[in-house]
Amino acid sequence: MTGKRLAEERIQQMIASDPDAPEATDDQIAQVRPFDETFPALAAAMRKPTGGRPKSKNPKVAVSLRLDQDVVARFKASGPKWQTRMNNVLRKAMGP
Repeated sequence: MTGKRLAEERIQQMIASDPDAPEATDDQIAQVRPFDETFPALAAAMRKPTGGRPKSKNPKVAVSLRLDQDVVARFKASGPKWQTRMNNVLRKAMGP
């Protein structure tokens, strides 16, 4: 026998030996329905509201910027929201 055939036989033996996870029959597969058709209320509750998160009045701009490692390390060491603090320092340096 080829290696592929032996592997397939081993897989089938493992499936047959597991009483907690029997292979689905053709009849069971024929009865399968989409989740949202079977559990419409649960599916609706799991969906994100249309439109996503609210739009910001002042959206941020993604940039690629090379900074010295010690500068980034100092801001990161100050904890969460370090990017916001860095933005505030830049805004203050910008002046009126």
